[in-house]
Amino acid sequence: MEQPQYLIDTNAIIDYLGKKLPTTGMELMNRVVDNVPNVSVISKIEVLGFNTSDQHYQLLSNFMNDATILDLTSSVVDVCIDVRKKHKTKLPDAIIAATTLVYDMVLITRNISDFKNIHGLNLINPYSL
Repeated sequence: MEQPQYLIDTNAIIDYLGKKLPTTGMELMNRVVDNVPNVSVISKIEVLGFNTSDQHYQLLSNFMNDATILDLTSSVVDVCIDVRKKHKTKLPDAIIAATTLVYDMVLITRNISDFKNIHGLNLINPYSL
């Protein structure tokens, strides 16, 4: 059986790098990160847009340099428009959801409530494994 591919939401990246996840969440994230993490271009913007110390910024930057950044494509844009129309989702969340759907991935996020009503979206909360 093929292993699922994962897209990591911004909050999960920050919590992982800050070592704030419970043990089972850290174990999952370690496996995902070891297989090259996938993140939306939106998460890259959000993560690297934080005002933080140079040392912390370097940690965030190194993570992004090691990740596969999934950019906006016309397919992601089309699905994003559909998600926004149906669910009144905030634009960053709609782009992340659309990216997850287009690439047939599982979204790792602690903000389940932001995504739970989007049909076809598979979610994992690293805090409740």
